Amino acid sequence: MVTEIKLGLCNPPEPIYLHVRNGELNGESYLWYNYDNKNQITTPVTQTGLAGYISELKLTTKEFKGKDNIKLDIYVRADDIYVVRTGKETNFAKSFLLAVSLIQDFSKPLIIAATAGEGNVVFCNLYDAATKTRIRCEWNKDADWPAIIDSVQTKLQTSQNSHIVSGEPILF
Repeated sequence: MVTEIKLGLCNPPEPIYLHVRNGELNGESYLWYNYDNKNQITTPVTQTGLAGYISELKLTTKEFKGKDNIKLDIYVRADDIYVVRTGKETNFAKSFLLAVSLIQDFSKPLIIAATAGEGNVVFCNLYDAATKTRIRCEWNKDADWPAIIDSVQTKLQTSQNSHIVSGEPILF
């Protein structure tokens, strides 16, 4: 398969980071946003779903208010490379991990959808992109999160069209 490369002005091939938060800006509600660190500007993203191929899960440490916070980064290949970043202890991360643990074939596109809960809570719904069918899972607040991440990473490594880059050890 030959990939057509558009020539001319473009942006560098850096991932687009989508952060998860149930927020409001100028009277408009949003569930994801981009953050420009340089200019300290939050830009809400109005779409609540992201369709693409999950290619990697990674835990990263980010400093916030003088403390280290561990984030779950979900890498998605689509029209660009996206990284959905959320706190590892959030309802979004846990609902994503429970649903993604049921996926056997990562060579098919999925839709990751942010769904508002009560207050500032955000959950994740996962869908088969071809059939638009939601991948239903039972909530389990006591799930073995490191084992789920390890299992998903193993499936990602063996799935066609996927690539995993080893990151730091998975600790929950």
